[in-house]
Amino acid sequence: MKFDTPAGETPIDRLTVVGRAHPRVEGKLKTTGTARYAAEHDVGPDLTYGWILGAAIAKGRVDRIDATRALAAPGVRAVVTHENAGPTGTGEFYVQRVLAGPLVDHYHQAVAVVVADTFEQARAAAALIRVDYARAPGRFDLAAQKPSAPLAPKEAFGGPPETIVGNFDKAFADAAVKVDQNYTVPDQAHAMMEPHATIARWDGERLTCWTSIQQLAWGTRDLGRIIGIPKENIRLLSPFIGGGFGGKGTTQSDLALAALAARVVGRPVKLVLQRPLMFNNTIHRPKTFQRVRLGAGKDGRLVAIGHDSWSGNLAGGRTEAATIPTRLLYHGENRLLRRYLATLDLAEGNAMRAPGEAPGMMALEIAMDELAEKLGIDPVALRIANDTQVDPEKPGRRFSTRPFIACLRTGADRFGWNARQSKPGSRSEGRWLIGMGMASAIRGAPISKAGARVRLEPDGRIVVETDMTDIGQGSYTIVAQTAAEMMGVPLDRVTAKLGDSTFPETPGSGGQQGAASVTAGVYAACAKLRDLVAQKLGFNTADVVFADGQVRSAGGSVRLTDAAQDGAIVAEDVMDYGDLQERFAQQTFGAHFAEVAVDRYTGAVRVRRMLAVVAAGRIINPTTARSQVIGGMTMGIGAALMEEMAVDTRFGLFVNHDLAGYEVPVHADVPHLDVAFIDEVDPTMSPLKAKGVGELGLSGVAPAIANAVYNATGVRVREYPVTLEKHIDGLPDLV
Repeated sequence: MKFDTPAGETPIDRLTVVGRAHPRVEGKLKTTGTARYAAEHDVGPDLTYGWILGAAIAKGRVDRIDATRALAAPGVRAVVTHENAGPTGTGEFYVQRVLAGPLVDHYHQAVAVVVADTFEQARAAAALIRVDYARAPGRFDLAAQKPSAPLAPKEAFGGPPETIVGNFDKAFADAAVKVDQNYTVPDQAHAMMEPHATIARWDGERLTCWTSIQQLAWGTRDLGRIIGIPKENIRLLSPFIGGGFGGKGTTQSDLALAALAARVVGRPVKLVLQRPLMFNNTIHRPKTFQRVRLGAGKDGRLVAIGHDSWSGNLAGGRTEAATIPTRLLYHGENRLLRRYLATLDLAEGNAMRAPGEAPGMMALEIAMDELAEKLGIDPVALRIANDTQVDPEKPGRRFSTRPFIACLRTGADRFGWNARQSKPGSRSEGRWLIGMGMASAIRGAPISKAGARVRLEPDGRIVVETDMTDIGQGSYTIVAQTAAEMMGVPLDRVTAKLGDSTFPETPGSGGQQGAASVTAGVYAACAKLRDLVAQKLGFNTADVVFADGQVRSAGGSVRLTDAAQDGAIVAEDVMDYGDLQERFAQQTFGAHFAEVAVDRYTGAVRVRRMLAVVAAGRIINPTTARSQVIGGMTMGIGAALMEEMAVDTRFGLFVNHDLAGYEVPVHADVPHLDVAFIDEVDPTMSPLKAKGVGELGLSGVAPAIANAVYNATGVRVREYPVTLEKHIDGLPDLV
């Protein structure tokens, strides 16, 4: 089906199921522990276990691997290295090689996989392997590489590495009020609850993998290239995923090495990455240095916007596209945005929840707070003054919808923003300094070609099949809601089957495009099924109505089950969009508000309350959407106050590579979180008029907290995370 925009009235607009709050349809499976995750599938008694031995150096080469003792250990079936794994390549999206040897690209790159009859045997045998290395000098410090980092090459993601509009230098020099500051966002880890895990089994030339992966089409493509077989010979199964945040976007070492190891031993192999390996072996959000320059008139209108960002990566990697939000969020006639890319010999930097927007907003929205203070203008009012309804870089392209001002005003009113003290450090409660801060939110709303297969069973049940995955965001539920609405049946009469690469293709869970894309694909398949049913019943497809388990038209009313008396009716289709993204700037918008308390004696920060007001088109399920936003807000607390992968710049590794050393928010850190949705639909997106929301919930959270800390203390911290040692010396004395 080709989407014609704008969408008119569709069966979805009845809103008997879509748009209503429903608990997760798979919730019982998860709460009772019967949902099977990647490492929990039973593939038979011949299952073996793999253990990855990671490189002990960050740069150099492997001179010799002596696996003699390991091979002689009890239960060991093989030790897979670059010497016996066969040729391996890389996929498109991720550049790291899954096996070191003879060259080592980064610390904990896999050097060997031990396969044994039990997990304990594989782990014990790995300790018996002797690896001789020739260490080489490496580049591990972004600060040292920053002065010589070149402008990034043209990349598929994030837009051009350099954007020049107007005459930034002159406009900035002439601006009445200016901000020119540098900000630092550290390396961050996905730290998802479920580790990377795969069970791989070969049946002749065909490979089946139960794995934890977000985008199955990418996974089959990249795994095929890595292990050298056609992607059509690969089946990936990923029905449940215990968190991903982009870190499981496509093939990682667990999937590739389990497949290689299973081919070597001729038996199924289960491989689960140990937690320390996940930090240095897989991908992460790379560190950025960012310089933001803002020039404005005395009325607060921006006349010059400059944003430079530096990040590092392995050779062939891409930048952290931190300038993305600055390209689209505020008007400004003169603009200069640049991204620089240094080569670093650390684990690969790549997609992590809201890549580009999350770290970019962490700099831009502090700079806007600093500009508001210099101007003597309320931070909310400054942002309202700089709204734009057209793409600042392409004035001929309008935003499909942009209720940004409504988000700001609704949030300010609901949060009680008028109680904020404009003078920093002027409000206290005993030993606690109290502050309020806010920040804007923006995140792209891409939508991609997606397909689905829908089947009407003789008993009236609707079965939907699509390769979409559920990483906890509620995909099962919104897929079922869409089909229920289209076919006029209750939600409990729909079975959604996801996470199988043999099902029709979608873009999967990533880039905040999953919900809008997959539901549109389900819509297209259901529309075809409706036509088949109507024709089978002899109805005119143009005026048919599906409701309450019946099919109605001017010619009468028939039970839906009557259409399938002779057997199931199956329909499959895809939704395609043509040049939709060229004609409209499709984005989601929001505003985050935070109140914090800072202990004037210790500098410790406590978040007291937060509010997110978001606009993301039609909200398909308010319950699951709210949970996504709350998850993003929680992640934003971590980014603001605690998350940092510490780099040992001598030996080239992230030293705090576990959940003891890498701090993330726990229950005690997370206060009451409030979420409000702006009532909007976007008819340019799809027949459902919906957008994604999962990454919008993160974008802007960290700077809202950082701005609140400044309002509480009067000490501006521009280096994340905002930890107590960075402001304790400047805290006001107790009066």
